[in-house]
Amino acid sequence: MSVLPIDEAVLVSRLREKDDEAFALLVRTYAGRLLRVARRFLNSEEDARDAVQDAFVSAFRSIGSFKSTSSLATWLHRIVVNSALMRLRTIKRHPEDEDIDDLLPRFAADGHQVAPSVDWPLPADEMIERAETRELVRKLIDQLPETYRTVLIMRDIEEMSTEDTAKALGINGNAVKVRLHRARQALRTLLDRDLRGVGQ
Repeated sequence: MSVLPIDEAVLVSRLREKDDEAFALLVRTYAGRLLRVARRFLNSEEDARDAVQDAFVSAFRSIGSFKSTSSLATWLHRIVVNSALMRLRTIKRHPEDEDIDDLLPRFAADGHQVAPSVDWPLPADEMIERAETRELVRKLIDQLPETYRTVLIMRDIEEMSTEDTAKALGINGNAVKVRLHRARQALRTLLDRDLRGVGQ
């Protein structure tokens, strides 16, 4: 369903006046897209909905700090990502869940990959256009350790910059780049395992 056009300046002005009807309009307009963002980070529907609710409360409280140099949608996107990340931090993690080494390619002494990547049945761009492939990729991303999954989602799906990702996660840009590289390698390994033998 498409979002009806709204006058952002008027809406922001009404929100700053703590107008309840404006807040209801904000929720109706943006709740769906923010929930989709939260679901990418959080596996639990309840956690995703809670993150969105927290994001709206935070937005309502901090609307005075909103600067019109960015769109309301972009501002809300940052808030819901931060809300989802905060909720992730409250979820207990097991140390073994953070190990990604088994999913990374291994190399022989001569520098060649021990288990070469699988030839995919179709070119990558054609495969990504297929709905079943997109669904598979989403499921495989969920199998990545949280540390790497989060960076992959922020950089490759939410298209956040390295700088913004680093700031949100409280790490430096180089750490973001390393985690993203390892996450992409691990995702390729998972895709290879799933696609092995397809089309043969």
